[in-house]
Amino acid sequence: MQKTEFIKTVADQAGISQREAREVIDTALKVIADALRRGERVTLTGFGTFEVRQRQAREGVNPRTRAKISIPATKTPGFSASSTLKDAIKRNSAG
Repeated sequence: MQKTEFIKTVADQAGISQREAREVIDTALKVIADALRRGERVTLTGFGTFEVRQRQAREGVNPRTRAKISIPATKTPGFSASSTLKDAIKRNSAG
């Protein structure tokens, strides 16, 4: 599902305009991104947790030259689904 389809679905189910749904969704995503930039975790009970994860520095290999390269440590956004969400997916996919 792409963002435009997501916005339309939210608007239909909430009984609001697509413009209002887009504003709410864009604001929610901005709030999550801002919190992650500050290093905060965002937990949405029943859905999951967004957090910044630290990736360790490591050695890699350049695929063209086969030369060893050093890959620096970096931060990356991560998401962990809640057990409620995982269970809902399992129930719907069991068949």
